[in-house]
Amino acid sequence: MQQVTLIVPTGGQRLDRFVADQIVVLSRSQVKRLIQERQITVNGEPAKPAASLSEGDRVCVAMPPLPEPTLTPEPCPVDVVYEDEHLLVVSKPAGIIVHPGTGQAEGSLLAAVLAYRPDIVAADADPERPGIVHRLDRDTSGLLLVAATAEAQRSLRAQFKARTVSKTYLALVHGHLDPVVGAIEAPIARDGHRRTRMAVSPEGRYARTEYRVLDHLPGVSYIEVKLLTGRTHQIRVHLSAIGYPVVGDKVYGRRRARPQAPRQFLHSHRLGFKHPASGETIEFTSPLPQDLQEVLDRLMAEAAP
Repeated sequence: MQQVTLIVPTGGQRLDRFVADQIVVLSRSQVKRLIQERQITVNGEPAKPAASLSEGDRVCVAMPPLPEPTLTPEPCPVDVVYEDEHLLVVSKPAGIIVHPGTGQAEGSLLAAVLAYRPDIVAADADPERPGIVHRLDRDTSGLLLVAATAEAQRSLRAQFKARTVSKTYLALVHGHLDPVVGAIEAPIARDGHRRTRMAVSPEGRYARTEYRVLDHLPGVSYIEVKLLTGRTHQIRVHLSAIGYPVVGDKVYGRRRARPQAPRQFLHSHRLGFKHPASGETIEFTSPLPQDLQEVLDRLMAEAAP
């Protein structure tokens, strides 16, 4: 049984809520059951679910074995931008997850890719998620890189870790972003109050986002965003933190603000990296999908004299 140790950053939190927020694969009911079974301790002692924690407390969790999502190929259309024996670049539509996770075992992009290219199972550097070297949020569309061999997977993951992969997004944000060129540098951690969210926090991991305004339109800014790091929800969290949330973002955005969008206006537009076999630098681009292009065209029409 795996032992997980958590250090409490700020006091006043309930034990059960703190553990559920920090270990997202555990539900609140699972956490309470572990506490009752004395599988969770505070400073080496059993505690009650409602116990109030103090800053610096050491919370130890004996993690139960978790059921692994079933990874079954699912024949579905895959928009392949490029492929060879080493890798694929695909265009992910909005609304689907990249790989199976807790709570959803079906309908992932990876399942569709495995049906299209069964040989990717050989990318066994991570047999639970073969070929996956980075991710996109469910409602973010655009370019995604998939390794087809274990060697390519190791090489591409090393490039992401070294921050040498060029990742450029297109986004529409509320407000007229100023200055028109800038960078957001703020650490990101899991939100201490809502376990499905991330937040800017001094206890978080380093994160840097660079942006450039492409156009100011009525009430919004159309921007290009470059990721220097790859934290969960990074672009959405950073832009919201400086007061310019992504249009259509139901988690970090302004739900009733206009203009409206059918989903979060965020698209993985350009991806550049070194080919794992040849070492050649290659780059791919993906235009805005129709649902986002229609929003942009409508705003441009409103702005026209």
